[in-house]
Amino acid sequence: MKNRLYYGDNLEILRNREYFPDECVDLIYLDPPFNSNRNYNVLFKSESGADSEAQITAFEDTWHWGETAEATYDDLVVNAPHKVATAIEALMNLIERNQMMAYLVMMTARLVELHRVLKPTGSLYLHCDPTASHYLKIVMDAIFGVENFRSEIIWQRTWAHDLGAKQWPAMHDIILMYSRNLEWCWSAVYTDYDKEIIRKNFSYSDERGLYRADNLTGGKAGGAEAYQAWRNRTPSQGRAWAVPGYSRFPDWLREILPSENLWDQMSIHKKLDLLDDLKMIHWPRKANGMPRLKYYLDDRPGKLLGDTWTDVNPISAHAKERLGYPTQKPEALLERIIRASSNEGDIVLDPFCGCGTAIAAAHKRGRQWIGIDITHLSIALQKYRLQDMFELVSGTDYEVIGEPATVDGARELARDSANEGRYQFEWWALSLVRAKPVGGSAGSRVGKKGADQGIDGVINFFDEDEKGKKKPQKVIVQVKSGKVKSGDIRDLKGTVEREGAAMGVFITLEKPTQAMVKEALSAGWYESPAWGKKYRRLQILTIGDLFEGAGVGMPPQHGTHQRAARWKRGDVSADGESQRELI
Repeated sequence: MKNRLYYGDNLEILRNREYFPDECVDLIYLDPPFNSNRNYNVLFKSESGADSEAQITAFEDTWHWGETAEATYDDLVVNAPHKVATAIEALMNLIERNQMMAYLVMMTARLVELHRVLKPTGSLYLHCDPTASHYLKIVMDAIFGVENFRSEIIWQRTWAHDLGAKQWPAMHDIILMYSRNLEWCWSAVYTDYDKEIIRKNFSYSDERGLYRADNLTGGKAGGAEAYQAWRNRTPSQGRAWAVPGYSRFPDWLREILPSENLWDQMSIHKKLDLLDDLKMIHWPRKANGMPRLKYYLDDRPGKLLGDTWTDVNPISAHAKERLGYPTQKPEALLERIIRASSNEGDIVLDPFCGCGTAIAAAHKRGRQWIGIDITHLSIALQKYRLQDMFELVSGTDYEVIGEPATVDGARELARDSANEGRYQFEWWALSLVRAKPVGGSAGSRVGKKGADQGIDGVINFFDEDEKGKKKPQKVIVQVKSGKVKSGDIRDLKGTVEREGAAMGVFITLEKPTQAMVKEALSAGWYESPAWGKKYRRLQILTIGDLFEGAGVGMPPQHGTHQRAARWKRGDVSADGESQRELI
């Protein structure tokens, strides 16, 4: 399978059996947006590193009750499995028609499809907050079965802030894990021991390293010899010599010991003799002290991780992986989930993939991946991230399905008024030249309302001033999907002059007129002192030109988007790695 990104409504895409046949995905992670009190904005950085006034809203994170929610509810009641229909009816009676119910109805329809596409050994992780987790758990119990609930993970995403709240400060998210069946892919995760735990528990050392000393006696009888003296030491009353089972020993020691069958046939004293010869017995300094078995720190995988995660920090303002996406999750969080519940080569699906953290984590871990998102802005951000981190090229290293591949396809996107095609076309066209969108307002699929001052996007670069010092410059980008005329180029020229920009680029779906071309040529050249080249001050690019490989003639881009750090094979997070590798 080739890695894929899909643009569009994930419910429609998931229901397409050509895209998603039954039982085709190994692991699903989803972080569906919901918070009725906030809108999230994608912030971009200016070339100076300060927050730009320009910002674009990626989505409105509230799903309102309306015709779509009503129709989806009716469909679930009539066509969903009996338990699912019963659960959604009960929730309707409890919650009634409001934003929360709209969210639950829309999520239920998608979770039914996600259950269908999950392989028998697969798992699903649903990331949510405490306002909706209890309702979602009811829905998932109905879809997956209560017997397939695996974990409710608490992720502490922040520290408590004293803001005068009259309740306990909200500090955590919830991640619900369900498996498809009672047998699922699983690898336990271990984390680094705390220094204090190491100090208290691994307090001895020898040439092999730090170790702790554990009892060599137990309460269970092992034959008469188990109660007898060994090397002048006798177990206390009611105790007997006890040696761990063969499988409890580390790999390196089992290579030295006799085979498991021979080991089982040996007497308890012979086992103790052999372990002592191999320097695996700790002898206390006290003459009457009881010998103990050595357990080396290097042989321990670490501290077994439970369902409360306090060691994965949120993305800080200065983190290298920070892209400015509002709900971006740390890669370490996704890598932990992927390592625990999938194997190399498995397929990981994120149906709300946003800026693509799950996709990036899956690729780092050698998994195949599928992402779905409803805005071209998010798809563009993911393409940038895959290129910046892994040098992956769209169309060569992975497929993007739902993006226009022809001029006719681009025209169809622009005319799709039901899905805010004008804004989707604009974001998609800007991504072709890697320009950052400018302006924004609330709305999941819409851009800026009202006058845009003639700027749809900006490309940043550095040049030199008259004294040879580094100077930030920018290219103004305008996008048109309808009829165009020479006055559009004159307007762009005025915008470039007003903004003090170096150049302007006009991206058009329709072929420019001769008058437009003449007007652009009359604007002259921009001369770059740093690069010693001249570039047309005003440039016209058609969508057809861009499909054929044309681009903006300009100095190298810089800082257009917050770039993901380049990943090198072998770079892995410390989370879950063996203790031997960590020390």
